[in-house]
Amino acid sequence: MGKKQQKKVQNQEELLKTLGDFTSKENWDSFFTIRGSDDAFEWYAEWSQLKEPLLSNLTIPSSNDAVSAKELQILVPGCGNSKLSEYLYDEGFCNITNVDFSKVVISDMLRRNIRSRPVMKWRVMDMTNMQFAKESFGAILDKGGLDALMEPELGSKLGTQYLSEVKRLLKVGGRFICLTLAESHVLGLLFPKFRYGWKMGIHPIALKPSDRSSLQTFMVVAEKENSPALCQISSTVDQSSFGGLKNQVHGLFQALEDENKIRADYSSGSDITYALEDLKIGVEGNLAELCPSRRVQLSLGEPGVSLFCYRAVLLDAQKDFGPFAYQCAVFLVPKTRAHEWLFSSEEGQWAVVESSKAARLIMILLDSSHSDANMDDIQKDLSPLIMQLAPGDFDDEAQIPFMAASDGIKQRKIVQEITSPLTGPIIVDDVIYEKVDDNISRLFASDDVIFRRLTFQRTESLVQSEAVLSKEGSPKSVADINQKTGQSSSKSKKGNQKKSGSNVSSSDGLSSDLKVDHSYLASSYHTGIISGFTLISSHLDGLASTGGTVRSVVIGLGAGLLPMFLCKHLSFAEIEVLELDPVVVDLARDYFDFRDDERLKVHVTDGLKYVKDAAHAVTNGYENDVSEAKVPSSNGNSIPSSAPLKNTEKIDMLIVDVDSSDSSSGLSCPAADFVEESFLVAAKDSLSDQGLFVINLVTRSQAIKDSIYSKLKSVFPHLFHLQLDEDVNDVIFALKTETCITEDKFHEASQQLTRLLNLENSPWGQNITEATSKIKRLR
Repeated sequence: MGKKQQKKVQNQEELLKTLGDFTSKENWDSFFTIRGSDDAFEWYAEWSQLKEPLLSNLTIPSSNDAVSAKELQILVPGCGNSKLSEYLYDEGFCNITNVDFSKVVISDMLRRNIRSRPVMKWRVMDMTNMQFAKESFGAILDKGGLDALMEPELGSKLGTQYLSEVKRLLKVGGRFICLTLAESHVLGLLFPKFRYGWKMGIHPIALKPSDRSSLQTFMVVAEKENSPALCQISSTVDQSSFGGLKNQVHGLFQALEDENKIRADYSSGSDITYALEDLKIGVEGNLAELCPSRRVQLSLGEPGVSLFCYRAVLLDAQKDFGPFAYQCAVFLVPKTRAHEWLFSSEEGQWAVVESSKAARLIMILLDSSHSDANMDDIQKDLSPLIMQLAPGDFDDEAQIPFMAASDGIKQRKIVQEITSPLTGPIIVDDVIYEKVDDNISRLFASDDVIFRRLTFQRTESLVQSEAVLSKEGSPKSVADINQKTGQSSSKSKKGNQKKSGSNVSSSDGLSSDLKVDHSYLASSYHTGIISGFTLISSHLDGLASTGGTVRSVVIGLGAGLLPMFLCKHLSFAEIEVLELDPVVVDLARDYFDFRDDERLKVHVTDGLKYVKDAAHAVTNGYENDVSEAKVPSSNGNSIPSSAPLKNTEKIDMLIVDVDSSDSSSGLSCPAADFVEESFLVAAKDSLSDQGLFVINLVTRSQAIKDSIYSKLKSVFPHLFHLQLDEDVNDVIFALKTETCITEDKFHEASQQLTRLLNLENSPWGQNITEATSKIKRLR
């Protein structure tokens, strides 16, 4: 390179440094003013390197014959003062429109070409928002424009807008020819944008002998197809031929390999997430028509176009879901619930569609990026995107309804937040619901009955325990109120929830003069569990009349409400509670007034291991020791506990009431280990001959229910169940004995049970009788 040429390159580099931000119009105006109109600046490569590959790609076949150079409409966005358009014009491509947002350079280029190239057009225009009609061009030629928009610190906003314009403006059969350095962040946008309905290739531009140390320029060609096919990206790049540019070429090959793998996976039927643009060209059929049972995962929104990006699922209702109240509706799922089986699994999503009464439901799964946004902003942002997904016969003037989960909470105060090493974040809160049963209001002499709840963050929609707070001595006499009392559901899915409406604050509680009322069970499934004792009421009555003891084991303490109720009302019971997490024991004692005594003992131990050891012990006739877990409590002190239980006695009632740490599996309660056949066999072996096994099952999946029923039937001779809370809670009762009570004796047996519980003159007794009438045999 001669001294004159070296000086020119040095001056160009100094001039480029004045640009700073390549996306600034003012900077480019200044750059072109200083440079002048006669001194062309060429990005990446010069005409001698580009002529052959460009001319071969601009001879574009149409449906019949090749389009002539004179007929081909070419767009050059971000043209700058490059001579590329002039060379093409001189080769016979006259219909060239050049676009740049710098008035300075467009004025200079117009003056330079007005006489010698009169047909060529020049427009001052932003390449991310061009004022041309759809499908106006047969070729779009980009020389470094996309790279300039994709400065890493600016993100992909401008690049996304620009490529959307490119796709809009190209005719079918047209080609987007992009000259780029092929950096990873550029290819990470470019490749996915041209997935469906595009044939794509990438090729190196030959370097001049004097430029061997320069960065390699590549030509990406994307041809617009007439069908939404998905093709592999072809490449003529030979990695071995780029000795001094290994880092640059390695990044390209990695991006190319990753993208082609995604395309191969999609082609083989793997889980696909489409862009809205892909769906609009028909990759999953005609969106204007409802297609029963169609389910499509997609992403909505683009940086710079909408406020947020969204993960969504489009579901066209199955044929038997009608009649429909809505042609199209939206269902917003908050981040805290997006992992749940109901919203994350295909089976769960169809259940939501059926209950929504929408012919087409678009489920939006919110995430942490939406945490600071209010629902009005999200709805406003989504509305124009959703309208593009509405069926073709949808009335444009009609509003698409937005549904969201709402917990129906009128007021809420957080009493305690703590993180357990075993369970994770746990919340104790006091709430007043917007609506409770009138009988509850009368019973507790208040329109705003306060409930105290225990919730594990890992399953936030699943309230572990729920108690009513009342003044000591409450509730008032129930002789003059209706016997049927309403009950809030606990450890059950809260349908139609909307947390954003709650009034949340930290506090000692909504009222400091109230205490947990252990005479009332707020959780309907607790009442359901007790109603199942009807199945062994004769056995219980026999023990009571002979001065015997009912040996009961409860796995899972929660707030301790069920064990406290049993201890209070079943005077001849000895109750052992097995809880793995000492933090939960602390919370039960500190916030729910749980107290153990000679008849009610709590052990910090593994319930699974205990039952298996107990079964082994009673089978082999030796004592079983309950080993206390060596885990510190929430305050760092040891948990006061009863002495280790040593016995060879069998269990009369074994109750499993624990949640699953992974609700995404579709099983919220219990943990999967508690329904494995090995545990069920151990549970049966640990029971007395007349013993009862109870398990609280929470799942919306019928397939999971059927699987668990099948396992239980293979172990126990008799199974019964009680369906609660809109088919979410399913309390299952299993008997060890070969002979059992018949269903026509249930009412009489329930009366016997209420007497044993000293509840015959109480509305709770009536609740138990009513629940018993709903118990059904599983055949």
